[in-house]
Amino acid sequence: MNESRMKKAGVVACIAAVLYALPHYWWGLGFGFAFPGDFQETPDDFWSHAIGYWGMGTIAMLAAVFALAFARPWGRRLPKWMLVVPATAGSVLLSLWGFIYFALQYLLAVGRVQSAPMHAAQDASPMAAWGYFWYALFLVWGISLGIAAYHAGKTSWQKTEEYFTK
Repeated sequence: MNESRMKKAGVVACIAAVLYALPHYWWGLGFGFAFPGDFQETPDDFWSHAIGYWGMGTIAMLAAVFALAFARPWGRRLPKWMLVVPATAGSVLLSLWGFIYFALQYLLAVGRVQSAPMHAAQDASPMAAWGYFWYALFLVWGISLGIAAYHAGKTSWQKTEEYFTK
């Protein structure tokens, strides 16, 4: 049962990573669809595109392959710690990133904080609503990665325990 949950969580984390990566590529090509803010106001220089769009998209695609290791037979060939340790760290960071965004949006909505003047126009843009989708994606990605890591670690620990109790 744990292995089934690990596989499902790995697939969900993979899908979330791909959904994050793909828009970065089309933003790198100059298409602003689903950009969380005013796409025309973003820096239009080589390094902004190389790192912010192409680099982040490629890192997310590599993370998608990593997450798929929890669901595919080739992932079983890797030592469990090589999956569990980075997945746990990624889970914590991605989940916190998503949660903090929603906490900040709540604080903005109730008037406890205000946008910095340099971000006020971007936050007021109708496209800023895409932020809710992207940061919810971070939550899904982080939580599913954590579930996969938990079940991979639990399965590994059970096998180790069985080995020593025989």
